[in-house]
Amino acid sequence: MKTLLYLCMAFFTISASAQSQYEVGMKKAFDLWGENKMGEASNLFERIATAEKDNWIPVYYTSQVNVIKSFGEKDPAVLKAQLDKALDFLNQAKSLTEEDNPYIKVLEGQYYTAWITFDGMTYGMKYAGKVTTIYNEALALAPENPIVIFGKAQWDAGTAKYFGKPMQPFCADVQKAIELSQNFEPEGAFFPKFSSDRAQEFIDTNCKE
Repeated sequence: MKTLLYLCMAFFTISASAQSQYEVGMKKAFDLWGENKMGEASNLFERIATAEKDNWIPVYYTSQVNVIKSFGEKDPAVLKAQLDKALDFLNQAKSLTEEDNPYIKVLEGQYYTAWITFDGMTYGMKYAGKVTTIYNEALALAPENPIVIFGKAQWDAGTAKYFGKPMQPFCADVQKAIELSQNFEPEGAFFPKFSSDRAQEFIDTNCKE
């Protein structure tokens, strides 16, 4: 009986220690990202993903960091390397979660948008329709998720701006996302969070009369 008790205690101690290491590592990776040390953040997320083989969350963030830092990149070789890595981890994240994960779809939309932003003439015709479809699918899956609503509004607004159309129609969507975010609770630890700062920046830039 004592042996069984000791084994149970050891198991829970090891589990708690592993969980603690995961949490410490994830918080450190987010701190690095917040300090704009995106390469270091990506590398740490990747190391965590290697240790957490069945956890899609660190895999997702490894992909997302490489997508985000690709916006504004001018060197084609650097961009391709970053987005190739992002796609590899995006596909890994897909394999580790349910097929209809709205967060994965938003990230996929961002991935293709990075290519379009880099060279609209080359990639706009190739990927624009795909991005629209992805965001429509994400919204159908999670119509009250502010991250999905804001992601779709940003894409739709960017498309409208490209064709010289007004931004006002998308302000209501972004405002709705902000309002929904007030009571939005992520489904689990380190799940994607709504960026109220970016949403407010959109409002300030595009929605002032």
